[in-house]
This record gives sequence, C-alpha cells and structure tokens, in this order.
Amino acid sequence: EVQLVESGGGLVQAGGSLRLSCTASGFTDDYSIGWFRQAPGKEHEAVSCFSINDGRTYYLMSVKDRFTISSDNAKNTVYLQMNGLKPEDTAVYYCAADYVHSGRGLCSRYYEYWGQGTQVTVSS
Repeated sequence: EVQLVESGGGLVQAGGSLRLSCTASGFTDDYSIGWFRQAPGKEHEAVSCFSINDGRTYYLMSVKDRFTISSDNAKNTVYLQMNGLKPEDTAVYYCAADYVHSGRGLCSRYYEYWGQGTQVTVSS
C-alpha cells in the first residue's frame, strides 16, 4: 500500500522560508512525486514535481526562482524548500505521486496517490 506522509507547513511572514517534507512508502517501481496546492476559491495547481527515475523536474512559473524540490532517495523523502514566500503562496499543500508506468505526465493532476495536506500561511 502506497502512503505519503507530509510535514513542514506553518505560518510565516512574507519573505520567510519553510521546508515541506513528504516521505513515500510502498512503491514497487519508479515513480514521480511532487507538490500541489489549493487556496480558497482558487484552482488546484501543480507547484513542483520530481521524477525519481530520470531526475526531471517541473516548477510552476510563479515559484520557479523561489522554490526548490529535492530528494533523499535513501529516505524516500522529497523536500520542497520555499524561500521568499508571498501571501499568494498561502494554500493547503498536498504531496502527490504516481508510478512512471501509469503514463500520467510529470505533475499530472490525475496522480493516483495523495497525502493529507499541510497548511502554509504567509502573512503580509
């Protein structure tokens, strides 16, 4: 059974930093994993994703110069380092993942496996 366990959300002032962590377990083949977010009244959007087998990454344009996704394969954990946070980054952040062989693209909204979500609030 695949499980994704997230941690690291919280409240921070604008310009501050947070690091989200997501530990995956149960995968039996290569997978891609990443972060999505949803703010109240807004569309669900892909923030950043990482493909374990070939190292490809994806970033939402508005976070590209501020957020960094990385992984510790020994710990099956992916991190999202968020610097220069802005009030518009406020959202519930979800870790999500899927097998590469599923055919769903990197950072697909149709990823099969989702974490419980962690709140990130950026005050102005």
